[in-house]
Amino acid sequence: MYTPEDRQLAKQLLNHSVELKEGENIMLQLIGLNGIGLIRALTEEVRSRNAHPFIKIEDPEINRILLEAGDDAFWENQASADQLPLMKQMDAFIGIRGAENIYENSSVPKEANKSYSHKFLNPVHFEERVNNTKWAVLRYPSAAFAMNAKMATERFRQFYYRACLFDYNRLFEAMKPLEALLRKTDMIQLKGEGPDISFSVKGQNWIPCYGKRNIPDGELFSSPVIDSVNGHITYAPSVYQGKPFEFVKLVVKDGVVTDFDSSNNDALEEILDTDEGARRFGEFSFGLNPIIKEPMYDILFDEKIYGSNHLTLGKDYEIAPNGNSSNIHWDLVCIGADVYFDGELVRKGREFVKEELRRLNPSEILN
Repeated sequence: MYTPEDRQLAKQLLNHSVELKEGENIMLQLIGLNGIGLIRALTEEVRSRNAHPFIKIEDPEINRILLEAGDDAFWENQASADQLPLMKQMDAFIGIRGAENIYENSSVPKEANKSYSHKFLNPVHFEERVNNTKWAVLRYPSAAFAMNAKMATERFRQFYYRACLFDYNRLFEAMKPLEALLRKTDMIQLKGEGPDISFSVKGQNWIPCYGKRNIPDGELFSSPVIDSVNGHITYAPSVYQGKPFEFVKLVVKDGVVTDFDSSNNDALEEILDTDEGARRFGEFSFGLNPIIKEPMYDILFDEKIYGSNHLTLGKDYEIAPNGNSSNIHWDLVCIGADVYFDGELVRKGREFVKEELRRLNPSEILN
């Protein structure tokens, strides 16, 4: 049993996001039983294409137990005996995050998180899945998710499908002038009440995201030249490794975080001390989804907020590298900064003011 919206979303994921072909292997992963209808719809659609689904359904509480008790040896064995050999056989991957408690892993100790990231998450997902499969990840709506978004449950459900089933090809066309401009840009500056920070993107690769990897989608990302970041930046609310942050403020010199403040400084310090790369930045991005307006403690949505940017602590992406290596990748979002390219104002607050970029504003792209 599944809803018509889940059937439509399953078709979009298979046709547009991972472009599944006959005979291909695809892993369908569900964390939490919420979202089981979408897995059913995906399974039916995969088999109708004569492709091969490999189903993995995981319980968030069992995952927490494993995280809390895990060490390097445990996660290395989990990767080598099961997940990595299987992932190497996959042509595609769709991951559905259906857990309802975003704070489930808040008590997991720092060393346990580090072991999981280093011995399992990095080799299985960042190195194998991200680089060698056609993949997409998404959340699934629930009453708990709606509560974090401060919406009524049915209103949130409608909002979720509007954001996920947006016309991403139209957004892709609207992104092209911004991508072209960024490829000619050296220095970017973010200025506002929270940020006053600058960095170089000279010679960096830019990747438009339009429903191929995340759902919902809508971003254009690269990475800053690693030692060029200077200034300070304050971010919107965030949850990382199950730990909530009402705000995070970073002071940066020559690409390295030198000082910080947040609503949870002990947890922030632990994250920053993960390794040397955790105090450096591995990604910079523009959020461009016109449906998503406010943060909801979920990075797959929050990083796509229109009029936002994320300047990400930790590991870079191989497709847009800057040389930063880390066991973390924390997408922290700044909303509504004025954005300057080589001294020219291109976005005022959340609205693009440069003529060729105005198509990205919600008032235009949604009409």
